[in-house]
Amino acid sequence: MLVSAIVFAVVAATLYAGHQVADHVLGQSDKQAAHKAAPGWDGWRHLLGHVVAYHLVVVVMLAITIAALDLPVTALGLAAGLGFSAVSHAFLDRRWPVRWLLTHTGSGDFADRQAPICGMYLADQSLHAACLWASALLIACL
Repeated sequence: MLVSAIVFAVVAATLYAGHQVADHVLGQSDKQAAHKAAPGWDGWRHLLGHVVAYHLVVVVMLAITIAALDLPVTALGLAAGLGFSAVSHAFLDRRWPVRWLLTHTGSGDFADRQAPICGMYLADQSLHAACLWASALLIACL
């Protein structure tokens, strides 16, 4: 049990660091960010490009961590965790699910807020962090 807890902690930290680098530096162009929620093929094309680039960054960081620390992870755990990450990231990045959730939980004003913070952005990032937590659990436990 302790080994799984350690793997979870290390993987969660790596996924979170990878998320920050991939979502804000290396895994998304300005054009992808601006168009990934657009309707139709144009939006899906930009979203797919972002999700692939994002996960390339995350996979490289995770592979380095696993190799350097000799973490006992399984192919099934990695596939499940990274698969969940890709699907959940793409779902949230369509933007409407985040707005829907905020609106239906009594936070519609927060969804519209732009200053002093952007409510949609903060909620998006919080939901991504929750999904990364679930991905880390899948990787550590399967």
